[in-house]
Amino acid sequence: MGVKTYNPTSNGQRGRQGLTFEELTTNRPEKSLTVGKSDKAGRSHGRISVRRRGAGHKVAYRIIDFKRNNKLDIAGKVASVEYDPNRSAFISLINYVDGEKRYILWPQGLRVGATVVSGPASPIEVGNALPLENIPIGRQVHNVELHIGKGGQMARTAGAYATLAGFDKDYAILRLPSGEQRYVHKKCYATLGKIGNEDYMNVKLGKAGRNRWLGNRPAVRGVAMNPVDHPLGGGEGRTSGGRHPVTPWGQPTRGYKTRKKNNKSDRFIIKRRK
Repeated sequence: MGVKTYNPTSNGQRGRQGLTFEELTTNRPEKSLTVGKSDKAGRSHGRISVRRRGAGHKVAYRIIDFKRNNKLDIAGKVASVEYDPNRSAFISLINYVDGEKRYILWPQGLRVGATVVSGPASPIEVGNALPLENIPIGRQVHNVELHIGKGGQMARTAGAYATLAGFDKDYAILRLPSGEQRYVHKKCYATLGKIGNEDYMNVKLGKAGRNRWLGNRPAVRGVAMNPVDHPLGGGEGRTSGGRHPVTPWGQPTRGYKTRKKNNKSDRFIIKRRK
């Protein structure tokens, strides 16, 4: 995957950097694996619950198989590599020998025509899903389950992966790119390889309008608001806030820890990212 720049024919094009999409093989999704996606625009019962969201281009949701454990020992062939507007990663269409079709997250290096399979006895090859206890130490994995049978929850974004660092009794030790190390039960499934489209981080939108196409609305600074709307608002003339940065509801930001004490998952974290 490469990154391309554009001729500066306008202010929006001047700073734009986009993907070349050379890995994609089709621009049409599998219709049987798509469903309508309603736009709540950040609202719950008509009230804004998530700010700065709304509008955006109409998209269809692609149904992704995050579990991979209910097609055990059934081989499937990679039919296509496709763009998914609902996530940063690309997806692959798999045609199984029993006639069923499913989408999986596309790992880097998985080619059209390749065969993938899931199960404890699967070969150690990119795209295959196995329990962590069957994966050699040092291999990169993605779409990792945190609870047995629930489906992949960790390392699902573009370029993401976790490294299997070792085992301790009933748990595997995973090392994340952030430096965090944590326990995951060795019976949990993970897919071999690294998620593709790692150049996604280098994309530059170029103009505000393209951000609106993605459904992201503008963010108003707190110091530009009135005192009734934000703790940093108001004042005669322009101010820089006059206090440490906070949310509209007074919670400190920039370094303030929001993780709850005695979190149930704390016991699975060996080393924090900081």
